[in-house]
Parts: sequence; C-alpha cells; structure tokens
Amino acid sequence: MNSHLHVATFLAVSILALGLFGSVRAQGSQRAVQTSFEAETHSFYDSNSTVLGMRIQANATAQAQPTENITVVLTLTSQAESYVKYFNVSIFGFLNGTDSILMSNKSDNDFWLNSTSPPRSYNWTFPVPEWVSGMTYGEVRLANSIKFGPVTIDNDGFVCGFYMTNVENVYLAKLEHDFNDLTQNYDQLNNTFNNLTQSYDELNKTCAELQQNLTALQGNTNELFSTREVAAVLGVTTVVFVVTTMYLMMRRPKQYW
Repeated sequence: MNSHLHVATFLAVSILALGLFGSVRAQGSQRAVQTSFEAETHSFYDSNSTVLGMRIQANATAQAQPTENITVVLTLTSQAESYVKYFNVSIFGFLNGTDSILMSNKSDNDFWLNSTSPPRSYNWTFPVPEWVSGMTYGEVRLANSIKFGPVTIDNDGFVCGFYMTNVENVYLAKLEHDFNDLTQNYDQLNNTFNNLTQSYDELNKTCAELQQNLTALQGNTNELFSTREVAAVLGVTTVVFVVTTMYLMMRRPKQYW
C-alpha cells in the first residue's frame, strides 16, 4: 500500500514538474517572439492621455526599403464608455521624398469601448511602393461619443498625425556609391595620367640628350671623314712624289769618268 502511495506521489510530482517546465518554455518562447517583434518595431505615437476618454498608440516597423513590407500595430483603449462612430488610419509615403502617396489605410466603425473591454487592436502589413523614401506619415481620424456618467460628449472631427517608418533612399545611396566609385576611378586615372606625363617628360628629356649625343657624333663623323679625305690626298700625293722621284732618278743620265 505504501509503495503504491509513493508511486502515485512520484507521478503527480513529475506531471506537475513537466507542466511547470512546459509553461516556462512557452513563456520564454512568447517573450522571445515579443522581444524580436519589439526589436523590429518602434513606438511612433502615444497620446499618453485620453483623447476624449480614449488613448491611441501606434507602433510600426522602424526601418524599411522600397518594395519591402511595413507592419503597423495601432491600439485604441478607452477609460470611459465610448461609442466609436468612425475610425480611420491612413499611411502616406513620399515619392522621391517629396510627393505624397497613400500606401495603406484601415477603417472601422460602429463599436463600443470601455475601461473593462479589451483594447481595439489593428495589425496589418503592406509593401512600400518603389521610389518612396524618407519618413512615412500616419494620420488618424476619429468620430466618437463619450459618456461620463449622465453626460455625453460628441466628437466628430478628431485628427492626429505622426511621422513613422523611415524608408531608406536606396537610389540616392546607390548614386552616392556610384559617385564615390567614379571619383575613386577618376583619382586613379588622374594619378596614372600624371605618372604618364612624368614618364613622357623624362622620355622627352632622354630624347633631347640622345639628340645632342647624335649631333656630337655626327660632328665627330664629319671630322673623321675630313681627316680620311686629307689622309687620302696626302697618301696620293706621297705616292705620286715617290713615283716621280724614282722616275727622275731612273731617268737621270749616267756620268762617265
């Protein structure tokens, strides 16, 4: 009997431990997902106080590029009995950072909120059009009725706006990158041109020195030719003189004693 009781106790403790471990793992996984989501998003608007009894909060993707997605999470809470006649949020981008374009909007109407009801949350994702850059802009329009005891206050024209997700100007970044590459290539070509100019000047100087040496060599050659001509004339003259002398000696009459 005692052994059965021990086994039952052990199984109960094991089941309880497994349940607690699973709960801790689930909470850890939930915190990880929440942390990842918070790391990718940023709070861009919070009324911090009630707007005629209501609070508006807007979170969205912090950074994006054209053609990438933006996720927006907008939450409405109420501190009093509030009937929302109309609610709309529009997200605008700016083509080339200047001309506004509607990227997305979300609308809702005819619903109640109070301090005990869960927040009204809107979570949606949309792509960024091409050529949109810079800060995007969110605009909220709200028409509601708020009850404070026996008093009812109507609000038919509440509007608030806020800047949100920054869309990187990848085209400008590419142009800057290309410009830097072209500038670097220009500097390299300019350095190469300067080196070639310096080499040309050195080669031109060498050619001038060679020309001077060639002129001097031509002068020496001319002098050598002149010397050879003089030597030839002198040789011929010498030969003629020798021949003439020998001839005269041979022709001289013999003397008889």
